[in-house]
Amino acid sequence: MMPTCPLCASPHPVAYHRDARRDYLQCRQCELVFVPAEQRLGPDEEKAVYDRHENSPDDPGYRRFLSRLFEPLAARLPPGARGLDFGAGPGPTLSVMFEEVGHPMAIYDPFYAPDRRALAARYDFITATEVVEHLFAPGAELERLAGLLAPGGWLGLMTKRVRSAEAFAGWHYILDPTHVCFFSEASFRWLAARLDMAVSFPSDDVALLQRRDSPGDP
Repeated sequence: MMPTCPLCASPHPVAYHRDARRDYLQCRQCELVFVPAEQRLGPDEEKAVYDRHENSPDDPGYRRFLSRLFEPLAARLPPGARGLDFGAGPGPTLSVMFEEVGHPMAIYDPFYAPDRRALAARYDFITATEVVEHLFAPGAELERLAGLLAPGGWLGLMTKRVRSAEAFAGWHYILDPTHVCFFSEASFRWLAARLDMAVSFPSDDVALLQRRDSPGDP
């Protein structure tokens, strides 16, 4: 079957890069770079990689890493804003950081916290740190998350961004076999337009998307 973009569903992607393990295609509409479906890991193989992660809220280095999203997003939230950490992983930490400053948090992870009731509530903000590059269907997942946001709510995404084909060829980020989607700034701008959200980029690997208060708001 002809592959379609997992973000915008456009057909006819173009070849972007190939290494010894995988092919990488680029969408001509949203510029997402992605691995063909048949070259992805199965769920057991994928979880085996995640099980090796040793992230913990007791690790100061991991907290500093997450602060690249935490700090700009926390600065934009009203007191008591309620959040969801989507893809929290085996050692939820960002949720702890937000709770420490007064934001009630829920968590969801398909492997480690799979209670889907968390995906049926309404939130003032949703975070996904180092998550979107793992998603097989990022378009559908991110649209669903945006639909859980209250008016004016925030979607905070942290992932390293594609810069150029030359940089991509030597990029350590593509060596992780669970990384299958690679966003550029153009991809996030397409997503924001699709979801009718405003987007900003407070750092090289963070995108903040804000839901408009009502149709027609700037």
